[in-house]
Amino acid sequence: MRGDLPKREPETLARWERDNLYARIREVSADRPRFLLHDGPPYANGQIHLGHAVNKVLKDIIVKSKTLAGFDSPYIPGWDCHGLPIEIAIEKKFGKVGEKLDADQFRQKCREYASSQIDIQREDFKRLGVLGDWSNPYKTLDFKYEANELRSLAKVIDNGHLARGVKPVHWCFDCGSALAEAEIEYADKTSPAIDVAYTARNSADIAQRFGIDLPSDVEIATVIWTTTPWTLPASLAVSMGADIEYALVEGPPHHQKRRWLVIASSLVPSALARYGVGETRAHAHAKGDALAGAIFAHPFYAERDIPVLLGDHVSDEDGTGIVHTAPGHGQEDYAVVQGTGLMDEYTLVQINPVDARGVYLPSTPPIGDTALAGAHIWKANPLIVEALRESGELLSHVDIRHSYPHCWRHKTPIVFRATPQWFISMSQGNLRRDALATIPGVKWYPGWGEARIAGMIEGRPDWTISRQRTWGVPIALFVHKETGEPHPRTVDLLEEVALRVEQGGVDAWYALDATELLGDEAAHYDKVKDILDVWFDSGVTHQCVLKARGYELPAELYLEGSDQHRGWFQSSLLTAVAIDKAAPYRECLTHGFVVDAQGRKFSKSLGNGIEPQEIIKQYGADILRLWVASADYSQEMSLSQEILKRNADAYRRIRNTARFLLANLDGFDPSHDLLPIDDMIALDRWIVHRAAVLQKQITEAYARYDFAEVVQALMNFCSVDLGSLYLDVTKDRLYTMREDSRGRRSAQSAMCRIIEAFARWIAPILSFTADEIWRFLPGEREDNVMLAQWYDGLAELPNDAPLSAARFDQLLDLRESVAKILEPMRAAGEIGAALEAEIVVSADEPTRAWLEPLADELRFFFISGDVTVQPAGVAPPIMATPTTKPKCVRCWQHRGDIGTHAEHPELCGRCIINIDGPGESRRWF
Repeated sequence: MRGDLPKREPETLARWERDNLYARIREVSADRPRFLLHDGPPYANGQIHLGHAVNKVLKDIIVKSKTLAGFDSPYIPGWDCHGLPIEIAIEKKFGKVGEKLDADQFRQKCREYASSQIDIQREDFKRLGVLGDWSNPYKTLDFKYEANELRSLAKVIDNGHLARGVKPVHWCFDCGSALAEAEIEYADKTSPAIDVAYTARNSADIAQRFGIDLPSDVEIATVIWTTTPWTLPASLAVSMGADIEYALVEGPPHHQKRRWLVIASSLVPSALARYGVGETRAHAHAKGDALAGAIFAHPFYAERDIPVLLGDHVSDEDGTGIVHTAPGHGQEDYAVVQGTGLMDEYTLVQINPVDARGVYLPSTPPIGDTALAGAHIWKANPLIVEALRESGELLSHVDIRHSYPHCWRHKTPIVFRATPQWFISMSQGNLRRDALATIPGVKWYPGWGEARIAGMIEGRPDWTISRQRTWGVPIALFVHKETGEPHPRTVDLLEEVALRVEQGGVDAWYALDATELLGDEAAHYDKVKDILDVWFDSGVTHQCVLKARGYELPAELYLEGSDQHRGWFQSSLLTAVAIDKAAPYRECLTHGFVVDAQGRKFSKSLGNGIEPQEIIKQYGADILRLWVASADYSQEMSLSQEILKRNADAYRRIRNTARFLLANLDGFDPSHDLLPIDDMIALDRWIVHRAAVLQKQITEAYARYDFAEVVQALMNFCSVDLGSLYLDVTKDRLYTMREDSRGRRSAQSAMCRIIEAFARWIAPILSFTADEIWRFLPGEREDNVMLAQWYDGLAELPNDAPLSAARFDQLLDLRESVAKILEPMRAAGEIGAALEAEIVVSADEPTRAWLEPLADELRFFFISGDVTVQPAGVAPPIMATPTTKPKCVRCWQHRGDIGTHAEHPELCGRCIINIDGPGESRRWF
């Protein structure tokens, strides 16, 4: 075996391709029980990074370990191919739709681009040593997939989960589209925090609600606090907490008139401090429910009445305890106005006066002389603040730094914006209830994943599945021009569309003449132009891949990064429950993200990034795979050049162990040289026992996805059981006994059994190295380690063995005690090596009874001079003295019979027997 992984691994990959290895694994596994790990699709855009590598290697380790455990474990890789990043890539080259390309041409360029990215990523994934159906992956751009996605949508609709409405959704101005929850990340943003007065229409009515009379020279206003002044043109109400206590306090004068302010009692001191009011004068107190229905005036649209609503989302922890309510720009705002009829009093442009670019619509009324129409909302913030200041309705203004939602693609702030959208309702078909009910039946790795996804589903809004973009699967519905309702035969019509998409892709929908399916009804219906959210694309892989390819649901395992509780895990769960009322997976496993040695995320600005291609070029894929397996992937995974070097050192230990075992099997033919386990010398029988115990530990660790334990146990076996003991002790037998002697064949038999198991143990992790070992193994076997199963030629020692495992533990303790005696002698120069020391062991009668029969061979176990076992007495338990006996030039043992054989004056009697005689006999070591 030679190293040079970067050079040799590609040769191994080429051989796997020539041998059609994946197909052969499928053939030999065909009748086994199935274990299906379903691949979450990476996005087809750009070269793979370390996160991709971690994900794919973990999956490959599981698939290979399950294959070796006797399962049929297919792996179908996939790609997510629609969506905005690909659109942006095409727009950069060809401009937006209509500039250089029409919509059909634009989609074709998107399809070509995605396909080219798949080819790049596929080669990188294969270079990692990942086995899978690479010639037949699933791609969400395939016509059949797109057709099955429409069929999945039809099932969702048929089960009553589709809804349409004007609701506030996350909106990215750069995307020009709604965003899913999983497409949002939070970052700090500086915003204007303002307190704004809403004057009462009837101040006396407000005073009466507080149980007092109002002086004639006083007006009353309620105060809201907001960090989004741009939403004030859409303010339709204010919300209070029913059980929150509010105070009626003296505020700063307004236009030379006294003004009392309504503020949550607990927030009065901080609010008045912001307004410059030094003394708190509270005139009355009342609960929020006493103020419900009171009417105030909009701060700058004087004709607009602002009613008080009661909402559970209102708290008295910050601000004023009163929330300005713009149902077009907030989910909680939208929820609180439901059932009030308030939105029926306004047009859509009043509810949401902001267009898709973030610009106020032309119909947006000015604030006095301050025009808003045509202004971008971020630029309008200071205009609105200044207009409020001039009118006297601004009580406070400071800029604050706070966490704010951003688009994960553009890293720019997003807003809530009410637009007509299609939703999968979380309530109307009991989807939330049913999804939550399935979660406890799934095994979550780590265990906290269960609470995390349950909390997300418990609190999530309806799923906005419509997008106003070009590259994606269309929401292929016909909606009535007047009612906006989908056609009553929608489910059947979707099947008709799916049949056409299966032949011509999504373009078939856009080319379809409605009369072809609707006949005379076509004049009354419009075709929906929106496309489906890409999370719906990937979320229905359980239908479009697994069911479509004949696999039974649920899959055994979904495995992705820890952010996918709000992404693919969730979208897959919701669609599966919406369609089949069952989770699509039995187990869900998450892994952490890669950080540097200081715990920092990799970034170009920090210059701490390491690409998988660089690692493979320098070290080879097996070193990268070893790092993935040895890291605690349930947490963030640290990587640096130093960590890679440590893994390379660990790899060398594993590789050198395998090389030593294989080197000593040269000329060994298992068909006639392999000894039965019970005929082996005691030490060899013990090391096979240790291998059997280790195999049980390793296979159990693989089964629970604890790959770090696999690596740690393997390293310990290589370093301690083999490196520090067995391989050293057996060198004497291997190098001094006759080639065909029982002692040598026994050691070779143990090594043969160990390397047989060893190659299988490392195959899921060190796939290239295991393949190489397999090709050097003696005897006949399957062509590739992945065509085999866990080795069945190991066995644990029975309790009644001549030297049991417990006895060997005692021997190992004794060996360690001997080493502690010899080390000071070596340091003092009394001896050079342990072979130069003679050992006397004083033992009590029970110990001496089993130890004394071993005495003649203990020197081989201790790698020392002669060993004597005597009854315990006044002597120390262990004594050592330098030997005076000469050294055999062949075996290096110091023996008293050297020089007594004229033919071999420099050899000991044992070596002479091994050379000229029948050979020595060993029983124990």
